[in-house]
Amino acid sequence: MRVENAKLFSAAADLPPLELLRSFEAAARTLSFTQAAGELFLTQSAVSRQIQQLEASLGVLLFERRHRALALTEAGGVLQRAVVESLERLRDATARLRAVPTPRQVAITCTPGFASFWLIPRLARFTADHPLVDVRLSATLEVLDLERSRLDLAVRFVPIERGTGPALFVESVMPLCAPRVAALLRVPGDLADQTLLTIEMPKHSEAPTVDWEPWFEVMGLTELRMKNTMRFTQYTDAVAAAVAGQGVVIGRLPLLRELVQSGQLVAPFSEGAASRRAYFVESSRRAAGNADAQDFVRWLRAEAEAAQRA
Repeated sequence: MRVENAKLFSAAADLPPLELLRSFEAAARTLSFTQAAGELFLTQSAVSRQIQQLEASLGVLLFERRHRALALTEAGGVLQRAVVESLERLRDATARLRAVPTPRQVAITCTPGFASFWLIPRLARFTADHPLVDVRLSATLEVLDLERSRLDLAVRFVPIERGTGPALFVESVMPLCAPRVAALLRVPGDLADQTLLTIEMPKHSEAPTVDWEPWFEVMGLTELRMKNTMRFTQYTDAVAAAVAGQGVVIGRLPLLRELVQSGQLVAPFSEGAASRRAYFVESSRRAAGNADAQDFVRWLRAEAEAAQRA
């Protein structure tokens, strides 16, 4: 990068000053220092001095000074063609740049589970209605600062009492597994013979955990210990293991509703429990001036309402 920049500066240093080339182009086109001066809002003598300065720097005459007339020398003709071609290329480039519209974008962050199981399957409906809007999605367990990360929106999964912004839905949880595993489960106590699929989160993390405790409490199974445990760093991987029949995952609804409706996952027990957590939409200051971000929030809420009615 430094070598390229050095070449650019070296090339610029070899060029005559641009104000001299501008005066030359006007004088060469009009063949009149007086007319060129009128176009450039300079005096005739100022233009004449600039042309003399340009000729001195190049070491050639660019004009033949005749009585009340100018004519380009051979060198002047060469320079005129080069200057005109360069200016036309610059005009074309600036016209193309001005024709490019400012990109419309909505930047959003959410958990990988929310992105994979809920948002992405629905996202085509938003982009179909907003074809000129780019959606930038950051799916991470890290709680990103919206202002510092230049994000418009966040879907936060937090305890209900800590939620800020519009609520999308409250979560409920229940065990889910593949149909062949569900066939082995007649009563909740049968879970003791199965593999628990869960995720392991860093200590003090604000990211969501797959929490069995609310369901265990509702079912009176706080002492239940399953045969063994498989731990994952991502909830999506734990769900994939459940679909593959490798154990039982605590299902977070409505995130996994489509997998249940398709039959890939089965709820062996009908009882669910509130997880005491919910999804909230948080907006940054920049979102206030982004009409597309505001449309995205309205779309999220409409989708959440439709999902709960389904």
